[in-house]
Amino acid sequence: MKELDVNTDLTRRLLTQFIREHTHKQGFERVVLGLSGGLDSSVCVYLAVEALGKDDVVGVFLPHQQSDPNSLKDAQSVAMKLGLHTWLIDITPMVKVYEDAFPQMNRVQLGNIMARCRMTVLYQISALEEALVLGTSNKSELLLGYGTLHGDLACAFDPLGDLYKTQVRSLAQALGVPKSIQEKTPSADLWEGQSDEGELGFTYAEADRFLVRWIDGRYNRDELLAEGFSPDFIDCIMKRVTDNQFKRTLPVIPKLSNRTIGADFLYPRDWMK
Repeated sequence: MKELDVNTDLTRRLLTQFIREHTHKQGFERVVLGLSGGLDSSVCVYLAVEALGKDDVVGVFLPHQQSDPNSLKDAQSVAMKLGLHTWLIDITPMVKVYEDAFPQMNRVQLGNIMARCRMTVLYQISALEEALVLGTSNKSELLLGYGTLHGDLACAFDPLGDLYKTQVRSLAQALGVPKSIQEKTPSADLWEGQSDEGELGFTYAEADRFLVRWIDGRYNRDELLAEGFSPDFIDCIMKRVTDNQFKRTLPVIPKLSNRTIGADFLYPRDWMK
């Protein structure tokens, strides 16, 4: 659809420039990111290598015993193709500590633990490698709240944060990401058979078609209905986006002084650099 069309050449140039400039502005030369074998992390690592060169990009494999072995194989294939320096850390023992402490956990809670263990490892490697943690969440996931606070949503910066999943897929094709990854069913790989769209109850294509109109186009409810979206679908997506606003903002601080962080004391991340 026209609203989701993206100029991949321009987007590619802008994002590689963004990664290069933002990394250097923060006083770093290198980035580190988790490689899951999925679309988003693959696109991010291709962009990072274009921006910084393979020697300044560190890839980390973070499998769990429940992970699909093919995910690791796909991630390793991408890293090998790009010639990356990599780490492999099995998070199973870390997660088991929490499973033993909280045996009543459901699988969603366990998935959050996995995501936070992965990010803990990434930040430790970030310190050892002197590299900024690169985020891999796209705009669809951020709006729908499909991410874990202090888990996959934690990062120094997120190049894909203003691209819908549909647009990331177009960019992957332009970058030459392997076809097997481009065509893979989106999955956080938290348990056998798990898929993002199965959990959400709709496809990213359906969500993106709605979100680009509601968020970017500012369509009102009547206009969305005229576009063919059902009332139930509209309510479902709008509720997800509004309910997950807290994941997209800094923690709320009550205003007590003349200049409160996040309210009056507002500066860009590279202030005074």
